[in-house]
Amino acid sequence: MKQYVCSVCGYIYDPEQGDPDNGVNPGTAFENIPDSWVCPLCGVSKDQFEQA
Repeated sequence: MKQYVCSVCGYIYDPEQGDPDNGVNPGTAFENIPDSWVCPLCGVSKDQFEQA
């Protein structure tokens, strides 16, 4: 699965790790994250992420 990086703060979303603290289970592809999810570091929306 592809990783995505936040264009604002550099946080890398790794699908193998997910973001369990914010309700995204490990193994969740970026495309399957709810649109309401935000960067856990800086709070920007999902559309501010780019494929790494």
